[in-house]
Amino acid sequence: MTNLPGEPATDPVRWGILSTARIARQRVVPSLLKSPSSRVAAVASRSLDNARNFAAAFDIPKAYGSYQELIDDPEIDAIYNALPNNLHVETTLAATAKGKHVLCEKPIGLDLADALRLKAAPPGVLIGEAFMIRHHPQWHEVRKILASGRIGKVRAVQTFFAFLNVDPANIRNRPETGGGAILDIGCYAIASARLIFGSEPLRVLALIDRDPAMLTDRTTSILADFGEGRQFSATISTQAFRHQRVGIIGTEGRIEMETPFSAPTDEKSRILLDLHGPGQPVESIVFPPVDQYALQVEAFSRAVRGTGPWQFGLDDALANMAVLDALFRSERSGTWERP
Repeated sequence: MTNLPGEPATDPVRWGILSTARIARQRVVPSLLKSPSSRVAAVASRSLDNARNFAAAFDIPKAYGSYQELIDDPEIDAIYNALPNNLHVETTLAATAKGKHVLCEKPIGLDLADALRLKAAPPGVLIGEAFMIRHHPQWHEVRKILASGRIGKVRAVQTFFAFLNVDPANIRNRPETGGGAILDIGCYAIASARLIFGSEPLRVLALIDRDPAMLTDRTTSILADFGEGRQFSATISTQAFRHQRVGIIGTEGRIEMETPFSAPTDEKSRILLDLHGPGQPVESIVFPPVDQYALQVEAFSRAVRGTGPWQFGLDDALANMAVLDALFRSERSGTWERP
């Protein structure tokens, strides 16, 4: 693991995986297998056959045909909740009631009212929202540059994040399960803007285009006022050419991030630091390939065992959810809304 505070847990955390979906297969379990502080102990699906096949593919000891069976397992310390958005809160609460720590896929809930129910979780359990980007070295470097004052005072952040998905059967395109661009990828745009500015937006405005058949929000442009002249703008889309960028513009320079959200695990990442203006040399800061999901689960496992910190808890997840709620209110009101 790279640049993680604290020490690996001497007693590895025993993880249970809720869901056999693609993210669990392609991201979650491979990352857990790389984490020295973690062990994959069980997987659950609504289909026992699916769970058994998944478990066999990764040599996972236990497979369950219901989510509750895994949650009830006394040998599980932590849950990775990779279920659809509409199931996040109820299954997280069920897991915490059994003393399990939960790292939940983002967003933490369908809306703020839904997510606030997590306040009822018993004390002593850790609930984290799985924004893996916060653990990538490129974001650590960006925060270091901002704190140093090298680009001066940040005036504006501009974000673009898009991919093309027009399959009506896909979970991301079903309103009843929390589909749509804002909950799926807008949460990244907002979370990263809050990270850059180190504060919460005072008001937000959203221009939302909905798919006429699926009714999900497919393309959204966002304006956010972070106060003191600090502005955030973003366009996100689930029906556009795949592309992502974050630009951070200060009074004395700028930072451009080429793969801010979906940094590949097998390729280098790069950010550009421009301190001199047009026609002048731009500094390229290159990072070796890392698995940001593995860094995330390692950090969470260390926090569970008390050997490292976990910076972003439930209150942060609720603050992010409040902004997403305000964006949907802005669609209805046609004006600025306060989170």
